[in-house]
Amino acid sequence: MLKENLENVLNRIQKAALNCGRKPESVRLVAVTKTVPVHRIKDAIEAGATIFGENYVQEAGDKIGELSACPVSWHFIGTLQSNKAKYVVKLFDLIHSVDSVKLITEINKQAEKIGKIQDILIQVNVAGEAQKSGISPEQALDLLKAASELENISVKGLMTMPPYFNDPEKVRPFFKQLRELSNWLQKELSDLSYNGHIRLDELSMGMTGDFEAAIDEGATLVRIGTAIFGERV
Repeated sequence: MLKENLENVLNRIQKAALNCGRKPESVRLVAVTKTVPVHRIKDAIEAGATIFGENYVQEAGDKIGELSACPVSWHFIGTLQSNKAKYVVKLFDLIHSVDSVKLITEINKQAEKIGKIQDILIQVNVAGEAQKSGISPEQALDLLKAASELENISVKGLMTMPPYFNDPEKVRPFFKQLRELSNWLQKELSDLSYNGHIRLDELSMGMTGDFEAAIDEGATLVRIGTAIFGERV
């Protein structure tokens, strides 16, 4: 069942990309494995999944340790507190959820300690929901300017978690807003001198219920768990 689920998701990603004139390889699947046991992650790896997203540091650390021999990439997609940065920097290839100068500074400090340039995404709260993490769109440029001064940070793009709706078309405007913000930021940054660590090639947006709309609006990373592993218990 898992193999069939994964194949179905990958086929849907490919079809969604082709339908909007994009190359299928321009969209990558992040298989979300929060609460998913190691043996099922191994099944997903055997079925072809190569990127996995985790929300909790301790749970992820145990899994990454057990699967250290597997040629896969690990992304941190959960809310990140500054005091956990040192663990996340050691474990993850890409951090999706950076949303403050304090956090980005701590990530840089911890990455410098181990001689790493840490890839990150800036999380933007496009809907302004009080219960969700992320900076406001208006704060994004200032945070990128702060990031540009840090030698052990590489900003790869933006991430968002829009409001939940049963209808993906109701979520589409938030995906569009993130894409337009990314385009605007690229224009603003092109006129300034940076350390080469700011590139906005990635848009992490879209989940099980709305990833096709996200792809249509420019998503390069879609975070999908339920459609692959089923409902969490």
